[in-house]
Amino acid sequence: MIRSALLVTLGVAITAFMSLCAVVFSVFPNSDNRVHKIANIWGKILLLICNTKAEVIGKENLDRGKPHVFMANHQSDFDILIALAYIPGQFRWLVKKELFNIPVFGAAMKGAGYISIDRQNRENAMQSLDEAALRIRNGKSIMTFPEGTRSRDGEIKAFKQGTFYLAIKSGVPIIPVTIIGSGQIMPKRSLRVRPGRVKLIIDKPIDVKKYGVEDRQALIEKVRNIIIKNYDEWRDADTAGIIDTEKDVS
Repeated sequence: MIRSALLVTLGVAITAFMSLCAVVFSVFPNSDNRVHKIANIWGKILLLICNTKAEVIGKENLDRGKPHVFMANHQSDFDILIALAYIPGQFRWLVKKELFNIPVFGAAMKGAGYISIDRQNRENAMQSLDEAALRIRNGKSIMTFPEGTRSRDGEIKAFKQGTFYLAIKSGVPIIPVTIIGSGQIMPKRSLRVRPGRVKLIIDKPIDVKKYGVEDRQALIEKVRNIIIKNYDEWRDADTAGIIDTEKDVS
């Protein structure tokens, strides 16, 4: 646990510094792309110091010239770092509003153009989704975790409908993203960090234009089944998960 405590302390310091850099850059016009690049570097640095390695599969499925709605399974806080570090191109996050209250970090997210979601107020949440749809139509991709929260046991939970409403309303393709191994590196409700390997599978775009809001359940099932299928097919104890658990003992 000594190693984990040192990593968390160093991670907080790096996050504070990079957030401050993002806030500085955010004062310039049209700075959100630069701030996202800072977030990309932040993710890579934290993964490097934690000895987390990633294998990315399916980059060829992305058309960087077009916006998408990325949807990924969620097992660990490391999923955020993995997405920032390894998903090519620019995208924005849908973020629960409480995170915007964190000093400096919240201001950095605002500067990056991230979109606040109020999970406790449906009307406000729908307004945020409409705002996100407008940004997508203006060429910005969005990254989401449709489970809504991290899975503690690794099972891919039911998907919430809001992000699918967003995809249908914006009319852009959904990219299913599968993350394997992050839950073993840093489980939910744990500050213990283990060195490890993850896999990031980027699947082919799914056209949403034939779906309406009233039949979005069929779209939800399609996306979730693709992520589950990739999770089951690509999961392998030799190439995803803990490198050496003995390195994390005090």
